[in-house]
Amino acid sequence: MVVLGSGPGGQKAAIAAAKLGRRVAMVEKRHMIGGVCINTGTIPSKTLREAVLYLTGLNQRELYGASYRVKDEITVADLGMRTQHVIGREIQVIRSQLARNHVTVLHGTGRFLDEHTIGITGEEEEKKVTADKIVIATGTSPARPSSVEFDDRTVIDSDAILHLDKVPETLVVVGAGVIGIEYASMFAALGTKVTVVERRERMLEFCDLEIVEALKYHLRDLAVTFRFGENVAAVERRPRGALTLLESGKKIPADCVMYSAGRQGKTAELNLGAAGLAADDRGRIRVDENYATEVPHIYAVGDVIGFPALAATSMEQGRLAAQHACGEPAGDLHDLPPIGIYTIPEISFVGRSEDELTRDKVPFEVGISRYRELARGQIIGDSYGMLKLLVSSEDRRLLGVHVFGTQATELVHIGQTVMGCGGTVDYLVNAVFNYPTLAESYKVAALDAMNKMRTVARLTAEM
Repeated sequence: MVVLGSGPGGQKAAIAAAKLGRRVAMVEKRHMIGGVCINTGTIPSKTLREAVLYLTGLNQRELYGASYRVKDEITVADLGMRTQHVIGREIQVIRSQLARNHVTVLHGTGRFLDEHTIGITGEEEEKKVTADKIVIATGTSPARPSSVEFDDRTVIDSDAILHLDKVPETLVVVGAGVIGIEYASMFAALGTKVTVVERRERMLEFCDLEIVEALKYHLRDLAVTFRFGENVAAVERRPRGALTLLESGKKIPADCVMYSAGRQGKTAELNLGAAGLAADDRGRIRVDENYATEVPHIYAVGDVIGFPALAATSMEQGRLAAQHACGEPAGDLHDLPPIGIYTIPEISFVGRSEDELTRDKVPFEVGISRYRELARGQIIGDSYGMLKLLVSSEDRRLLGVHVFGTQATELVHIGQTVMGCGGTVDYLVNAVFNYPTLAESYKVAALDAMNKMRTVARLTAEM
């Protein structure tokens, strides 16, 4: 097997095939081991977030006052030091895993010469390698509209934002998707005056509306300005920044403009036609339920196949694709993947939202727990966090879990497990959780939902 790309999907595909006794080679540029996830995407941005939270002391201000800071003047070097340390360690871990499983790493850029042969261009002359099975795991890069003049200093994308020479005093973020809002919240926490421009009428449309409203309120408290229903007409670079012109006539001056206009599959260099394949206009490759492409021995996994384009789901796709390619029994990717959004504060959810259940006419009850009512919430100084359970009124099954606040991306897995096992709210009502913890919010929310259902049942019986 040859795997093109060493991101989460490529890693897991290569290691799974190696553990099944196959000879495996992985193609990756020398400076990009770990792929976008490790070098420019998930890991750097989440490490940056952690550095921001620590250095600004933001999470401690509830306890020690609004002026509390760990460091008064936070520089890009302060933020970058932690990021580079984590990236270095993660690359070491990946190299060790690949070596331990005898996966050969071929440095360079791979392209199809025919449906079984990959040409690899790098520091030396082109090498050729043939394989029975091939897995495409090349990931994505930030989409760059042709009408925008990027200079990686004043007008940038999410890759370049990690290489700014200073923390901007003012920032315009174009696009209120996951990446745009994550960076908007980080820079707002640093004290940057952030303006978010979004052509749609709301942000994060796939999230629970109540949770999104809570995040929006919190970001406005950090002085973020939102311009919804607005389109960018042009961005003009100036000697000391940029001027963003909106179609409505508004002009927004800023030190820096960050475009977050979605991502493009990295397939342009693959020469897919030589293998009998093609990508769509967003660079994505179509696959079946086993992640096989139209050419049966060639598979594709991860962001390059589109939604959900998460590191966590990419890992599982890689593993399942490798098992199928090796003729091993493989299950299906669980239909309850958790979604984690690393804004400040975090959002995470699994299952369905209130809007979806209402649209599909599924009767449900809502149970809510607020961090300010938990001892652990008081201890950590989080008075705004909340956990919401959506419970079936008919059979008491858990239909959705939505969390906003500290450790949301960790907490959601308790609900995911209960849902995955077909559990009901009764389990959470009767379970004992450590005290004081945030996990206790599940019991509080479950009791809230149960009490509401009991009231409805009593009133129904009286009629």
